[in-house]
Amino acid sequence: MFKHLNKDFPASIVVFFVAIPLCLGIALASGAPLFSGLIAGIIGGIVVGAISGSSLGVSGPAAGLAAIVLAAITNIGYENLLLAVVIGGAIQIGFGLLKAGIIGYYFPNSVIKGMLTGIGIIIILKQIPHFFGYDDDPQGDWAFFQVDGENTFSEIFNMANGISPGATLIAIIAMIILVLWETVLSDKGKFFKLVQGPLVAVGTGIIFFLVTKGNETFGISQEHLVNVPVPDSFDSFVGQFTLPSFEMIGSLQIWITGFTIALVASLETLLCVEATDKLDPHKRTTPTNRELFAQGTGNMLSGMIGGLPITQVIVRSSANIQSGGQTKMAAILHGFLLLISVVVIPNILNYIPLSVLAAILFLVGYKLAKPALFKEMYLKGWKQFVPFIVTIVGIVFGDLLIGIGLGLAVGIVVILIKSYQNSYFLHIENENDENKTVKMTLAEEVTFINKGAIIKELNKLKDNSYLIMDVRKSRYLDNDIIEILDDFRVKAAEKNIDIKVVSERGTVENPDSYQEFFAQKKIS
Repeated sequence: MFKHLNKDFPASIVVFFVAIPLCLGIALASGAPLFSGLIAGIIGGIVVGAISGSSLGVSGPAAGLAAIVLAAITNIGYENLLLAVVIGGAIQIGFGLLKAGIIGYYFPNSVIKGMLTGIGIIIILKQIPHFFGYDDDPQGDWAFFQVDGENTFSEIFNMANGISPGATLIAIIAMIILVLWETVLSDKGKFFKLVQGPLVAVGTGIIFFLVTKGNETFGISQEHLVNVPVPDSFDSFVGQFTLPSFEMIGSLQIWITGFTIALVASLETLLCVEATDKLDPHKRTTPTNRELFAQGTGNMLSGMIGGLPITQVIVRSSANIQSGGQTKMAAILHGFLLLISVVVIPNILNYIPLSVLAAILFLVGYKLAKPALFKEMYLKGWKQFVPFIVTIVGIVFGDLLIGIGLGLAVGIVVILIKSYQNSYFLHIENENDENKTVKMTLAEEVTFINKGAIIKELNKLKDNSYLIMDVRKSRYLDNDIIEILDDFRVKAAEKNIDIKVVSERGTVENPDSYQEFFAQKKIS
């Protein structure tokens, strides 16, 4: 874990700057205390990062759970929500022990790539208002319908009425620094590789805020800055931690909320694990069952001390990968940086303009949604391109789970279409005006999905045809298919169609019963 510290530590700083506004913003969007988001970020980094088998994944509070948390706080209260988070964590540990992590391997690559691209696009769209100093909607609100009553696109239109000159200027300066650092300066020496561009951009943003403080034109007001809670004493710091209420542990509503959190958090984690592994330059594979165990442990601890539910999150994970992170140490260090900063320098954090952090996230989003990827997926054909696009649209106009659900549904439809088409191979052996010999070779597995295609071809056979049905490759024929063949015997007799069935264990002309024939040949 310490072998690549020279790369992991700079990457952890970038992830730290990305995580701060997201932890606070998700807490705000969830209707929870701001400190609860920081607790989740700290535990997601230190505890989950240490237990997880993911080399590059970063965990913390997730936007996908914000609506669930908000509804739970409204209905059962914050302390009871914390109990539900503890229960959800225990259920996740159970998922891991039951080896439910295998579910993560059943999502098509086109959907995973669509997820990454969709998240990249939504990051860019969501950061446009923040870039120009319009911060009505909190950072971390990725849903199309926002907590401020607007949607992703109306927020951009409304931005024209609230642009902050100072926030916009420092965002442009930060963007220039980030681009120059990555494209030019990073090759100029070890210093530029060790010190990351985002750190310089944030430092420049703090200096800009202090220099222009009080300036009517370029001064940046408090609502456009990071807002970390600042305790005025040790007791007030400790008072930010909240314990769950175990008095309601027998409540069915608490258990339903806990199971919902566990299910959604586990699904989002498995999706992000799959996506992170795809982005990993070394193509390492994360043990998914261990990841569920790690997430469950983190959620139990987070709920016990007043934190939001945790998942592995793709924005912070992709920022880690893009910044050169090599091992899980980057995720762990980012958790320690969150902890140290909250305890030691919360005042300094509150000097960081949100527009500078928006510039950092802009580049993260662009790298996830590069235009070249659309061309690549288009060239792979419609079977890859359609689920890819549907997933993107679902994420942009809904949320992560909606996009993944739609993409997966389209992917399944594509599979059904191809299965329908590939149930058999049709080959014309001999054809003339009076006689027609047709050879139909059935696939290795033929199910009820293939009924329509087979019936269609059987009905096309002309009178006096000779059908050779080759089932030598078939290992499984659904009972529905066998019944079709039995029913076709009547029509074949009326149309004077002779049928020869060829199998590995023998051949028969015009069998009296296909059920008996295939049973004898052990094809069923």
